[in-house]
Amino acid sequence: MAEKLTPEVHAAYERIHDSEEFTQLRSNYLRFVVPMTVGFMLWYLLYVVCSNWAPGLMGTQVFGTINVALLFGLLQFVTTFGIAWVYARYSARAMDPIAAGLLDDFEREVGR
Repeated sequence: MAEKLTPEVHAAYERIHDSEEFTQLRSNYLRFVVPMTVGFMLWYLLYVVCSNWAPGLMGTQVFGTINVALLFGLLQFVTTFGIAWVYARYSARAMDPIAAGLLDDFEREVGR
């Protein structure tokens, strides 16, 4: 069941939403997420495009029975975990302090 918002809580949410700190938090988030999402999607589409239209490249043996297609596929996992690790570090440095300050302000304002 959702918590009912009192007028005080609603006013606190509105004040925080309109604050410079919240704008900075949202900006920091988008500054990371948008380029990473675009970059990852382009990287993934390169994999798909090469798989469909460059089978000679993707079938190229790198060593033993390992070919370029297998390496591309495995690198998708490496990229995913790498982005998650970089995001965690970025978030801790650029977003968490702002979010913690906003939460403190909110809790002080509504008396929680």
